Amino acid sequence: MTDGAIPHTAVGQPMSRVDGRLKVTGRATYAAEHDLPGLVYGVIVNSTVSRGQVRSISTDKAMSAPGVLRVVSDWGGVKLAYLTNQINFFGQPIAIVIAGELEEAEHAASLIEVSYTPQTAQTDMDTPGAPTQLSQGSPDYSRGDPDGALRAARTVLDQNYTIARENHNPMEPPATIAHWEGDRLTLWDKTQWVQGTARSVAGALGVPAGNVRVISPFVGGAFGSAGATWQHQILTAFAAREVGRPLKVVLTRKQMYVGIGYRPTSRQRLVVGASADGKISCIVHEARTETSKFQPYEDEIAVLAKFLYASPAMRSQYRLVPLDVHQPTYMRGPGVVTGAFALESMMDELAHQLNIDPIQLRLRNEPAADQFAKLPFSTRGLAECYAKGAQDFGWSQRDPAPRSRREGNLLIGMGMAAAGFDTARAPASALARIHADGTAVVASATSDMGPGTYTSMSQVAAEALGLPMDRVTFELGDSTLPTAPVHAGSLTMASVGSAVFTACNSLRDSFIRIAVVDPASPLHGAAPADVSARNGTLFVTNSAGRGETYQQILLRRGRTSMDTQQSWSPGDAATRFSTYGYGAVFVELSVDEALGLVRIRRIRAAYDAGKVISPKLAHSQALGGMVAGIGMALLEHTVVDSRDGRIVNANMADYLVPINADVPDLDATFLTTEDQVPDPIGVKGLGELVIVGVPAAIANAVFNATGKRIRNLPITLDKLL
Repeated sequence: MTDGAIPHTAVGQPMSRVDGRLKVTGRATYAAEHDLPGLVYGVIVNSTVSRGQVRSISTDKAMSAPGVLRVVSDWGGVKLAYLTNQINFFGQPIAIVIAGELEEAEHAASLIEVSYTPQTAQTDMDTPGAPTQLSQGSPDYSRGDPDGALRAARTVLDQNYTIARENHNPMEPPATIAHWEGDRLTLWDKTQWVQGTARSVAGALGVPAGNVRVISPFVGGAFGSAGATWQHQILTAFAAREVGRPLKVVLTRKQMYVGIGYRPTSRQRLVVGASADGKISCIVHEARTETSKFQPYEDEIAVLAKFLYASPAMRSQYRLVPLDVHQPTYMRGPGVVTGAFALESMMDELAHQLNIDPIQLRLRNEPAADQFAKLPFSTRGLAECYAKGAQDFGWSQRDPAPRSRREGNLLIGMGMAAAGFDTARAPASALARIHADGTAVVASATSDMGPGTYTSMSQVAAEALGLPMDRVTFELGDSTLPTAPVHAGSLTMASVGSAVFTACNSLRDSFIRIAVVDPASPLHGAAPADVSARNGTLFVTNSAGRGETYQQILLRRGRTSMDTQQSWSPGDAATRFSTYGYGAVFVELSVDEALGLVRIRRIRAAYDAGKVISPKLAHSQALGGMVAGIGMALLEHTVVDSRDGRIVNANMADYLVPINADVPDLDATFLTTEDQVPDPIGVKGLGELVIVGVPAAIANAVFNATGKRIRNLPITLDKLL
C-alpha cells in the first residue's frame, strides 16, 4: 500500500499555523482564562528566608479581611518533599489565601505574618569549600591517555568559562484552575505534559491517576519551564479540595523566579591539546552547576565535547553543587547550549592561535563515528552546514585579524560556531478518525508551547490520509487522549509525528482494504499496493478516474465514521546509531569602542535537521532560537543576593531579555535530508538545536571585533571597556 499522496501536498509545504487566527484574535483560551461558576482566587504566600524553620504563621488579620474564604497553610497529606515547616529555599510556599476576588486575596496575603527560626543558608556555588556531588546521569568518562596527550601536544589551551543563572520568562505566567467533582479532579493548567502533570498531582494528593484530568490546549511559551510539575499546581488542587470551590492560582512575574525552575549557574574548565596543523589530540572538560539540596537537577553539560570533534584522548567530569535554592530545570538547549559555549569558544581560540580558519579547523577534526557512544552516525551533515552557512553569510569576507574592520566608533566582527543536539524519541500513540462528511480528526495527548504542533501534525495526517489540510483537525492538550511523551527535548515531531503517521496510514489502509474487496466499489479487485489517496479520494495510482471518496465508502457501509488508535515506539535505533541534528551559526555584530555596547547585525545558520515537515514553522523555530541565544549571550542574568537567596532582579524591568530593537536580520536554511533510521518520517528534531551555537558564535564575533575573549556570559559592556 502507498505511504501517502504523491507528490507531497502537505508535508514540506510552508503552511501557516492552523491556530494562528485564534491566537492573534484573542480567541485561544489559555490556562488562566477559563471561567467556571463559583470560581474563587488563590494567592500563594512565599517564605522570606532561604533556610530555617517556620515558627508560627499568624492568619488572623488575613481571615478578617474582606472576601477571604480560607487560608490554607497545613499541607498535611500532600506528598511533596519540601512542603514542611522546614524552609529549603527563598520563596518556598508557606500558605495560600483564598478569596472571592483576586484583589481581595492579594490584600489578605500581604497581611500574613510569619516568624522563622533562621538557619545558615548556602546559596552561592562559588563559596570556598562548597560541597559537590557526583552526577548520576553523566558519570566521569575517559578514553585514551589524556594526560600524556596534553604533555605531547604542540599547543595546549586551558580556559575557564562561566554562565550566569537564567530564569524563564515566557509571555504566559504559570497558571492553574482546579475543580473537584466528588473525588474527581479537573485541572486547566499551563503544562508541557498533560499526562505527566495528571500523574504527579494524583500521586501527591493520593488519588487514583484516572481521577485526574488535565486540560491545556494552548501554552503561551514555556521553553522547558512547564515540563515538570511545580508546587503551585499541586497546591492549587489541594486548596481547591479544602475550600470546596473551583480555584484559580496565577503566579506573578516575581513569583515565577521562585515558583518554577531556571537554567542553573555553571562553571566550566576546558583544556584542548592540538598539533601544529590543528589536529586535536585531547579534550578535557570539567563542569559544575548549582542545584537544590532537596531535589538534584543535572544539566549534562559535557555532552558535545565527548564526540563532536575527533579526539583520541578525552576526559570529562561533571559535578553538582547542592545549595539552599529552588530546583533548576530544563531551559531551551538544556546543558548542551551551556557546554557548547565553552567548546565552541575554545575552538575559535584554537583556530586563532594556530592561524587556521575556524571552519577549516573543525573540518580537520571531523570524526568518522561517534567516539563516545562508539556508534556510527545515522546521518551527519555538519560539513554541509559549514559550507551552506558560510556561503549564505559571506564568511569569505571575514578578516581573521581582530579589530581589523571599523566603521567610525564601531568595531565590526564576524564569528561562527557549530551546533549539535541529540534527537530524542519516545513511545507515543495517536487516534485517527474519518467522519462521513469527509473530515478527519487526529488526536494525541501532546502539547503546543509554540513550535506549531497543531499545524505540523495536521500536515503529517493530511499527507498520510490524502486529505486537504482544511479537512483535518488535530486535537491535543487533554490527558484523556492517547498517550504522548513530554513536549520537550525536541522529541515531539519524531515521536508523536511518527504515531500520527502510523495511525493515519493504518486508517487509510483499512479503507483501502474495505474498498478492494467490495464488489460495489470502483476499487474492487485492485491490489491494495496500487491504491493512492489524494484530495479525499482513494484511486488506482495509474488510473485516477477509478476511485471513490472516504464519504462514499462510509455511506455504503452505513457508518458515521471509522477510526483506529495506533502506537509507535523508537525501537533499538538509539543503541545502533548516534542520532544527532547539526548546525552551523554565523554572526556579524558591532561593538561601540567607547561604550562597550554590542549590537547584533545579522545571523545566518544552516541546519541538518532531517526532513522538514513544515518549512515555515521550522524557519520560525530557528529565528526564535537565535533570539534566545542573543538573550543568553548578551542580556540574561539572574542576580541572587547570596546573603539570603533573594533574587534581586525578579521583574521584567531588571531582568533583561531581547526586545525588537535587539533583534537583527535573521535567517536560516535547512539541508534537504532525511533520517529514516530512527523514525519513519525522517525528522531529527529542531527546537533545541537552533539555540545551541548562537551564544558561542556571538562571543567569537565579539573577539573578532575587539580582540577581547569574553568567557563569562552575559557579555555586558563592563567586560568590554
